[in-house]
Amino acid sequence: QVQLAESGGGLVQPGGSLRLSCAASGSIFSILVMGWYRQAPGKERELAAIITLSGSTTYADSVKGRFTISRDNANNTVYLQMNSLKTEDTAVYFCNVVGTERAWPRRTFNSWGQGTQVTVSS
Repeated sequence: QVQLAESGGGLVQPGGSLRLSCAASGSIFSILVMGWYRQAPGKERELAAIITLSGSTTYADSVKGRFTISRDNANNTVYLQMNSLKTEDTAVYFCNVVGTERAWPRRTFNSWGQGTQVTVSS
């Protein structure tokens, strides 16, 4: 079982910054991909940013140049630094982690966090 603990959401004015954190714990052998998805009211969940074990990153076009994803492999933690926030960034942000379990047969897991609310408003 893998658990994810998210933190860092909140209310911020347009142009402001927030930093989200997500720490994975439990029966983990390796983590392959860590990422952040978001879901705005009335919309589908969408990718914000992901980062692979090697550090390769992918961003949604809407956040490129404003958001930066990073990870601390030693602590199984992923961060999302969000700058120049816009009202359209308002959403629930979900952490996602894909990896392999410690116990044999080292099954792949795909875990989601509970979500953290980010509200951008003046």
